[in-house]
Order: sequence, then C-alpha cells, then structure tokens
Amino acid sequence: MGQLNAGIIPVTPFQQNCTILFDQDDKIGVVVDPGGDVERILAMLKDNAITATAIWITHGHIDHAGGAMELKEALGVDIIGPREDDRPLLANLENQAKRFGINDHVRNCLPDRFLVEGETVSFGEHLFEVLHCPGHAPGHVVFYHRAAKFAHVGDVLFRGSIGRTDLPGGDHAALIRSIKEKLLPLGDDIGFLCGHGPGGGFGEERRTNPFLV
Repeated sequence: MGQLNAGIIPVTPFQQNCTILFDQDDKIGVVVDPGGDVERILAMLKDNAITATAIWITHGHIDHAGGAMELKEALGVDIIGPREDDRPLLANLENQAKRFGINDHVRNCLPDRFLVEGETVSFGEHLFEVLHCPGHAPGHVVFYHRAAKFAHVGDVLFRGSIGRTDLPGGDHAALIRSIKEKLLPLGDDIGFLCGHGPGGGFGEERRTNPFLV
C-alpha cells in the first residue's frame, strides 16, 4: 500500500474543498464532495494521472453534491454516501441552486449507495470507516482512515470552528455530540481535512476550539 495523499480543489462560490484522495504509488483514488466546477476536477485528475474509482459524498448540501451527477457521467463511476437521511436534500439540489442564484450544471443527486455507521469504503488497499455524524446535516458521514490516522470530516468540524446548524435539518446539540463522542475519541493524533478552509488535528481542536472547550 502506497502513501495516502490528497489534493484539494476549492469549487463553487462557496469555496468548498472538493478533495481527491489517492494512493501516491498507483494513483488510484476517489473524489470527495464534487460540489461543482466539474471541468476543473476532471482537469486535476488528468493532469496528475489519477484514476478515480468512485465519488464519495459527506452530506447533501449543494456545495458538496451539486456536481456529483455530472462528474458521475464523465467518469462512469458510482456515487457513494452519505447516509439516507440526506436523501431529501440531494433530491432538492436544483431548488437549492435557484435560491442561491447558481445554475451551473447543478442536478439533483441519487447516490448508487447510501452508507450507514460501521460500514467501510475503500480504494485500492486504503480502507475508510464510515462514521455517522449528524448536526450540520442529518445524514452527514465522516470517512476515517485508521491506519493513516486521518479523517475527512466534511462540514462537521473546522479549524477553530464547527459546521453551521441553522440550515434545514441542522441541530447544534447533535453536532457537538458528533464531535465529542465520535471524532475526538479517535485520538489527538488524528489529522483531518474539512469542507472549507484549512485542515488540522483533533488534539488542537480539543484544546483550543472555542465551540468545544
């Protein structure tokens, strides 16, 4: 198994971190949360000779899933995740786009496979555990690579902040529970990437994040 690597493409006016997770050696990987700007995502895959075998979705908001169907057709791969609680959000992406004045190829999304807590997803020899972490969105999932001490947390946790909970299906108390009961117990040495802005480490957030201390 080669080293797990990641490339980030900020997409859409929301500057969402579309993430390409891939193996450094064989360049096999997945695209996480293609919210839009699909041409740029495809260009990064081509320019770095990365073969994406699936699209993983952390949750059903437009900036994370708005480009998923277009990318699925371009790559011929399955869309996996989030949990089925976010089905209504994914079925309403086109209306979300109209509300935000975004009309750039956004289409409602129907994943090929929804996920539940305790499942695993993988590419090559890289195995990720699925954690259900509601609060920002009801069906939000986190992808945790135990061997690499790494988690992709979507919009659950940010460096110095947490996901917003004022959107439909948001629940502040549930989000705090997700972080304190699902993520932080994984250990202070876990590094993370998130849906917006720079990533960080669980230990630093446990000690300094004003929403958690």
